[in-house]
Amino acid sequence: MRDRWTLFRFAVLAAGLLLVAVVSAAQAPDAAANPPDAPQPQFSAAQANVGGPGSVQPGDAGNPRSAEGGIPPADSEQHNIAAGADGASLHGTVTDLNGADLLPGATVVLEGQGVRLTSVSDGSGEFSFANLKPLVPYRVTISAPGFDDWTSPPITLTPGEYGFIKDIQLKLSNAVTSVTVTASTEQIATEQVAIAEQQRVFGIIPNFYVVYDSQNAVPLTAKLKLKLALKVSVDPVTLLGAAFLGAVNQAADTPDYQQGWKGYGQRAGAVYTDGFTDLMFGGAILPIVLHQDPRYFYQGTGTTRSRMFHAIKSPFICKGDNGKWQPNYSTIGGDLISAAISNAYYPKSNRGASLVFDNLLINSAAREASTMIQEFLLRKLTPSAKEKDTN
Repeated sequence: MRDRWTLFRFAVLAAGLLLVAVVSAAQAPDAAANPPDAPQPQFSAAQANVGGPGSVQPGDAGNPRSAEGGIPPADSEQHNIAAGADGASLHGTVTDLNGADLLPGATVVLEGQGVRLTSVSDGSGEFSFANLKPLVPYRVTISAPGFDDWTSPPITLTPGEYGFIKDIQLKLSNAVTSVTVTASTEQIATEQVAIAEQQRVFGIIPNFYVVYDSQNAVPLTAKLKLKLALKVSVDPVTLLGAAFLGAVNQAADTPDYQQGWKGYGQRAGAVYTDGFTDLMFGGAILPIVLHQDPRYFYQGTGTTRSRMFHAIKSPFICKGDNGKWQPNYSTIGGDLISAAISNAYYPKSNRGASLVFDNLLINSAAREASTMIQEFLLRKLTPSAKEKDTN
């Protein structure tokens, strides 16, 4: 009887254990989905390192354990998820066009798919952007004061890539690279006189006392006025011209010098001296003292009537060094002084007040004809002026 009771107790115990096992098996999924508020089980270092150093336990992928074991705190887990193990970065160095000078303080803007990040290059010209989403096309724009903006081509980073942009070289802007070159009035005048000294009718006869670029002409210095007068006075063509006119006067027997080579020499000398004193006083000394310009300013445009009037008045109206038109005291005074001096070397029969005023009238009429020819003809016959027109 006792044996039957013993067997009964074991059977009841076995049935109870089996019932508990079935119930526990049925509640296991719910417990996993909704864990109770009971304290979390603690793991020892030995239990945490099961499977070997650095290993990741099933279900903990992307959540590595700390060196001391256990589960990392929640904020650390969230940071890893935000930054992502696949986050990329982009770096670069900003330099000038030559690549030699680093450019600190440059503004660097990164844009791509709704993202806009801004940075500033450091003292070494370097910049960086971290935690960038991979597989997204980015574009970088860099700007700095005094330089043109620099824009990169589209840049797509792979997961975890350390990207570096090469050859970021900013070019100086036009406002900086353009340089205004200025020169003093004296330098400009010197250059203009040098150009005038190349002006020769038919490439032979001096045509120095005319300004074809009237709008850009500047006043001459005293030194340049004197230089120009001397340049004309000693020109070989001037000397040949005096010799030719001396022969003409020899044939006309005027002035009242004797005939023969001596008379010819006197007449040629008188012609040259007349021209020399007129140039020195009317073209240099008086213009220096009175601050007037001895040159003829070519008009070249407008009606024929206006150009004729401009040429006719030029012997009597000149431009001052202040740029204003004024009575041509230098030319008129030069003619009077030159004629007065001629009384010293002309024959006694030709001397007197009549010589002075006759020369004044003759020189004035000659200048009227000269300026008319200058305005309408000589430019076409002056090769250097024609080349300027062509250019």
